[in-house]
Amino acid sequence: MYGHFARTLYFFYNIWYNLIVCANYMSAAGRREKGSYMAEKKSYNADDLKILEGLEAVRIRPGMYIGSTGVKGLHHILWEIVDNSIDEAANGYADEITVKLWKDGSVSVRDNGRGMPTDVNSKVKMSGVEIIFTKLHAGGKFDNENYAFSGGLHGVGASVTNALSEWLNVEVYRGTVFKMGFKSYYDKERKKWVCGTPTAPLCDTGERTKERGTFVRFLPDKEVFETVEWNYDTIQKRLKELAFLNKGVKINLFDERQLYTYEEGEEDENGNVNTVKIPQPAREPVSYKYDGGLIDFVKYLNGDKNALYAAPLYYSAIKDIQLKGAPLGKIKIEFALSHTKDDTESLFSFVNNISTIEGGYHETGFHNGLLKIINDFARNNGVLKVKDAAFIADDIKEGLTAVLTVKMTGVQFEGQTKTKLGNPEVKPVVEQTVIEGLAQLLKDKAFKPVFDKIAQKAKFAADDRIKHRAERDVAKAASENDGLNLVGKLAACSGRNPEMNELFIVEGDSAGGTAKQARVRQYQSILPLRGKPLNVQKKSALQALQNEEIKTLISAIGAGFNRSFDIEKAKYKKVIILSDADQDGMHIRCILLTFFFKYMRDLVNAGCVYIGMPPLYKVYKNDVVEYAYDDKELDEKIKKVGKGYSLQRYKGLGEMDAEQLWETTMDPATRNLIQVTIDDAAEAADVIDMLMGDRVDGRKDFLNKNANFNKVDGFIEKVRFKGESAEEVD
Repeated sequence: MYGHFARTLYFFYNIWYNLIVCANYMSAAGRREKGSYMAEKKSYNADDLKILEGLEAVRIRPGMYIGSTGVKGLHHILWEIVDNSIDEAANGYADEITVKLWKDGSVSVRDNGRGMPTDVNSKVKMSGVEIIFTKLHAGGKFDNENYAFSGGLHGVGASVTNALSEWLNVEVYRGTVFKMGFKSYYDKERKKWVCGTPTAPLCDTGERTKERGTFVRFLPDKEVFETVEWNYDTIQKRLKELAFLNKGVKINLFDERQLYTYEEGEEDENGNVNTVKIPQPAREPVSYKYDGGLIDFVKYLNGDKNALYAAPLYYSAIKDIQLKGAPLGKIKIEFALSHTKDDTESLFSFVNNISTIEGGYHETGFHNGLLKIINDFARNNGVLKVKDAAFIADDIKEGLTAVLTVKMTGVQFEGQTKTKLGNPEVKPVVEQTVIEGLAQLLKDKAFKPVFDKIAQKAKFAADDRIKHRAERDVAKAASENDGLNLVGKLAACSGRNPEMNELFIVEGDSAGGTAKQARVRQYQSILPLRGKPLNVQKKSALQALQNEEIKTLISAIGAGFNRSFDIEKAKYKKVIILSDADQDGMHIRCILLTFFFKYMRDLVNAGCVYIGMPPLYKVYKNDVVEYAYDDKELDEKIKKVGKGYSLQRYKGLGEMDAEQLWETTMDPATRNLIQVTIDDAAEAADVIDMLMGDRVDGRKDFLNKNANFNKVDGFIEKVRFKGESAEEVD
């Protein structure tokens, strides 16, 4: 339901990879009646137990295996197949992977690896291909015999992709071409879905081939997923990232789908304006291959920032690791780092190719190792005098750009979004590896000037930290003096449970006043913005804290600022940005999201930041009232209301009365929210810096590529209704 509006905010969506969710829970004021019932008593015995066969469990509870059946879950089943090919490449068996989006909505993944096993397993009397695609918790990655390291979240893999597809076809190239197909269908006689069942046993076609590897093509099941449309940008960005993380592997992407743009057409006989689809040229194929791996990744992340030294520092090692309750295993640690003249840190970490945006023990070990080696160097080379205190972690983080990757078995993920490494045994191994790697580089005299620049940068940061405590003091005062900072600004809720409380950041006093009347004061707080907040991407932390709107926001959330931010102290676990649907409103959203990303990123990582979605239109006639959130839905609502309708376009939140604002935007039972999430922190940081920073040329290129300058506003045509008159209400 976000067609036109989403296109209008296209640049915003490219900053944040959003998961659209509709909240559907009871309001605290009890404005939605509770239903009550008593379950009918019945016997409960062994015959009542359901035994799910084969892949049936995946079909019945897909969210347990792929997280959701939305856009994110759809792409998850592709990543399961891509990860298999990446594992072949990461272990030295393949060097090229091709992903293709087909016209029929299917997608394929091809690699030139060893090819899936085609022989028959002696225990289950089934070919290796059939095992891989029909058995959960089956594969060659549960020990170190076939894969020293493997990516992704394993244990389900290709079988889940098969279970959630209408059909799936496999070709294996091992001297000859092997083929096998699978399909899912509803069995009317048994009254159940049959998932991923083979259409025939694995077939050796006898066709000789010099090629090697595996080809998998599948069509996601529209009965399972909310949408089966592949997002090109999501796939392209992930494949580019995988190419950076897997040095020397070439990854190709083809899109053979027909592309269209949409423009307003002519009126039909009823006065409705039709939408015209205009075919566009197909996308050009793209290929990614980075022989420098993480070094190239760091250079890409630095962009046009001023680097302190020419080439990033790099090290890689394979170490022993003893996880609790597991046999001695191996861990591969790889990192590249650089420093720029900026004052913020950009550390991006990965475990088994998965972005760990919430950090974890590997990041702690990395920081500890870097701090130790820089402190020792500074002492031994006179950067730190005898009387000087040692550097702290914040000093060596200033201006740091780094990528850290860890590959291991027995991974434990934790955190709000399961993107935090929870294996404590990893910390000392990473710490020692960083010390070892940087010490080895220091043995080469050519690197001494580089380490001297790093130490001098840390010394400047330490001196500045000691001399200018204003940031910490202002942030502390902002948190401790809430009452003083928020007098006449925040309409606080009476509830004290952060998990239930909601903070609405509302554009303007007028809309803020309406929101205060509409809210449920037990759990909804309102913070009106009295002007446009500061774009912090272009300012230092100290400058950000001198902005009244920023100080007020810090006080309202109550969890600190920047490196002192502690999400456990946050007074709200749902922060909702509520702004107008015009250009100023969109700019305010981007400014606020930039602030949260830069100085309260844990709030975003935990899924606590949302965008409120007020309607764009009100269609009504007599007692019939319908709200529309985009142009496509507007056409549907007009047809529903019928001839003689009246039409109102909301230009701002202040045009709604309290009841309308509650019903459309604030009532948890009926509102629509966008939950802001980060799937790719590195890409998000780069786009934010390009759009909100000083990279003018990059911003122009982005707008020329993505903006629709030919968009026609068809609103007035919908007002000029043929037949009975329709009116626009201002």
